[in-house]
Amino acid sequence: MAEENGRKEGQSAGVGLLESVREKTKQATQTILEKAKEDLQTLKEPEKTQLWRSIFRVKHDDTPRNRALSVLTNVFFHLHPAKVNRDAVRYSFTWGMGGITFYLFIVLTFTGILLMFYYHPTKVQAFRDILYLEHDVPFGKLLRNMHRWAAHLMIIAVWLHMFRVFMTGSYKRPREFNWCVGVVLMVLTMLLSFTGYLLPDDQLGFWAVTVGTNMARATPLLGHEGPFGPQLGMTPYNDVRFALLGGSIVDANALLRAYIWHCIAIPVLAAIFMGVHFWRVRKDGGISGPAPVMLESEIKEEKGPRPVIMRPAGTKEWEKTK
Repeated sequence: MAEENGRKEGQSAGVGLLESVREKTKQATQTILEKAKEDLQTLKEPEKTQLWRSIFRVKHDDTPRNRALSVLTNVFFHLHPAKVNRDAVRYSFTWGMGGITFYLFIVLTFTGILLMFYYHPTKVQAFRDILYLEHDVPFGKLLRNMHRWAAHLMIIAVWLHMFRVFMTGSYKRPREFNWCVGVVLMVLTMLLSFTGYLLPDDQLGFWAVTVGTNMARATPLLGHEGPFGPQLGMTPYNDVRFALLGGSIVDANALLRAYIWHCIAIPVLAAIFMGVHFWRVRKDGGISGPAPVMLESEIKEEKGPRPVIMRPAGTKEWEKTK
């Protein structure tokens, strides 16, 4: 009898333990499912997480007012306007040259940093490093050609961008200041290309820099052969050419200065002016575009008499529109 009671108690205890394990497993499964749902919701709507709110100061609720506040008070959101005229972003109008230029600048920055790992700005090593990069470094030739062709394309994109801006009158009020910033950026882009010429330290770069810096001797006020240069005390040993080369000839000092200008000084200046350029695009009313148009679904049938227009002298003065 005692043995049967012991068995029953053992069985009941085992059943109770099994039920307890099942209950805990069910709770754990439910907790895991709820956590998975929360993680999935976080991936779908990251702007509603605490991490997002800790980075972006304005609460990002889906209302026009909060979207505008996010744009106006946060540097990340400020690159995108609260509202965009649909005509101003048509590729047939903008050609996308501004965005393409910025993309090429990013490509040049990335490839340029990689090239710096294999380059020494000295007369002994510079050209040898280029040969080593092209023939021995894995994908080195591809890397150098990416940097070179991105530089050529950036020059073309900048000129096409400015041509588009000029032809569409986008430099006019209230965008005069931003046009001047764009001109500065164009000059910096040309200087980036020019200073990069000397870095391979080959014959092409040597004579290109020689000719370019000889032209600098005729710079007004700053060149010893330019207007008012001699009157201001400019000589071949203290004018702008001497400053660019670090001496009177294209040698090791010129290579080092071209390297510093190309890799540090001009890119930093270009990045600052690009930030100002993007900021002013938003502050000046967004990308300039053609006259606003309406979608066919937005056009409402006008009621009442059709409008009349005044014709020039020598034609019918009044005429109903067709």
